[in-house]
Amino acid sequence: MSSPRQDGFVRFENVQKTYDGATLVVKTLNLSIASGEFLTLLGPSGSGKTTTLMMLAGFESATSGEIFLDNDLINNIPPHKRGLGMVFQNYALFPHMTVAENIAFPLRVRDIAKPEIAARVRRALDMVRMAGFEARKPAQLSGGQQQRIALARALVFEPKLLLMDEPLGALDKQLREHMQYEIKHLHERLGLTVVYVTHDQSEALTMSDRIAVFNDGRIQQLAAPAELYEKPENSFVAQFIGENNRLRGVTRAIRDGRADVELAGGAIVEALAVNTQIGCATELSIRPERVEFEPDVAEATAEGRVEEVIYLGDHIRVRMNVHDDDGFIVKLSNAAGRRPIAVGERARIGWRIADARALDV
Repeated sequence: MSSPRQDGFVRFENVQKTYDGATLVVKTLNLSIASGEFLTLLGPSGSGKTTTLMMLAGFESATSGEIFLDNDLINNIPPHKRGLGMVFQNYALFPHMTVAENIAFPLRVRDIAKPEIAARVRRALDMVRMAGFEARKPAQLSGGQQQRIALARALVFEPKLLLMDEPLGALDKQLREHMQYEIKHLHERLGLTVVYVTHDQSEALTMSDRIAVFNDGRIQQLAAPAELYEKPENSFVAQFIGENNRLRGVTRAIRDGRADVELAGGAIVEALAVNTQIGCATELSIRPERVEFEPDVAEATAEGRVEEVIYLGDHIRVRMNVHDDDGFIVKLSNAAGRRPIAVGERARIGWRIADARALDV
């Protein structure tokens, strides 16, 4: 895989968007996307991620600010002249056309010669492993096959940039996971620049070079998947990316990058002081898999009551009441010889201070 160049192949500069003249759905967006990068815009419904993609595609206009593609200002360039490939959730294939005709359509409207069209269609079909399906109609294909054809049609004219708007949302779980790897590997082989929109955090973690987490019209954090998961900068990101235990309290002291947090019951718990101030309400973020059950040694410990035990094959999910929070989750590997855990028993748990982050509420 070629390394993305940090040259701002796509740039949003002070971009805002409002539909009613009063409420901003995108608020002062500044974002730079490198050539060859796979960037995912992730967030809940109404967070601004899809509007951002639509402004880049040209289907929505920015209320203010500038959008650049390969150093060209594209605010006033219509969608069909931006040289972008786009894949939608509903595939948007023409039902009356064959697979070959669907893929050839972007080439025909660009007046490409027929022999060249035929050669490019064959290459595109090979790219998505759909050779031999040229004569079929979309209705004769499965959902995954239709998505492959939609992808081939978006790539056949060699676009500058590939945009994908919830492209796997209509597929079942197993097929969706398979297509995630297909798209990721295609990106790696072709060195494409991809901007991908989803609300599925596991999908974003699987596929992306970087993820921009949106909420309330702003990017809350922009980072590589591992950094987002391991080092969330605020409580929204911690809760939205992966599963997360939250213990609420008040920060009483900060020293050497660590915070003493007083929980509701009076217990003092030490954590990394990431985004908190003395005297302010805070939320401790601790990932369930970073909590040890009955640890031999731990930097921070607590006692809790087991409320629920769920067997999930590769791991065991234990829900506990810890510091008056009955939704505290511990994920335990399903190791041979592990003793049975009973509902109602009391047990010690522990974690490293580095795995507890004191964040804003």
